[in-house]
Amino acid sequence: MNVFEVETTRDDDDPPGYNAGYARLGPTLGAVALGMSVYDLDPGNSICPYHYEQPEEEWLIVLAGRPTLRVPDGEHELDPGDVVCFPAGPDGAHKVTNRSDEPVRVAMLSTKSETACAVYPDSNKVGVFPLRKFFRIEDEVGYWEGEPLS
Repeated sequence: MNVFEVETTRDDDDPPGYNAGYARLGPTLGAVALGMSVYDLDPGNSICPYHYEQPEEEWLIVLAGRPTLRVPDGEHELDPGDVVCFPAGPDGAHKVTNRSDEPVRVAMLSTKSETACAVYPDSNKVGVFPLRKFFRIEDEVGYWEGEPLS
């Protein structure tokens, strides 16, 4: 596969501001331990909300355009060829947005675990995978809540 030539698709139900074209390369390549997606971002769109994963590590590779990267220490404009590593946990929080007037193409490479979670600090949510369920952190319950006594 060629990351510059791969065709991307879009989901019809993505909300405004998150309409990113994507191509998942891992399944086509037969990958098991790593995943890679290529994203096309029109001006004003982001790949996904600000988040971090556990235990996944992700890398961002800028293929074309100048995306804006939000990380814990602020926002940074990136250039083609830039590579950034997002470690697992809060230090790896990130959001990729196209604030420019030109299209952006990036690749995201990540480790793949059978079970993982993603935390979304702006909305105070957590996603649990592979269940693909999302919960508000303030709905926390105690470990023993609802468990039978015997």
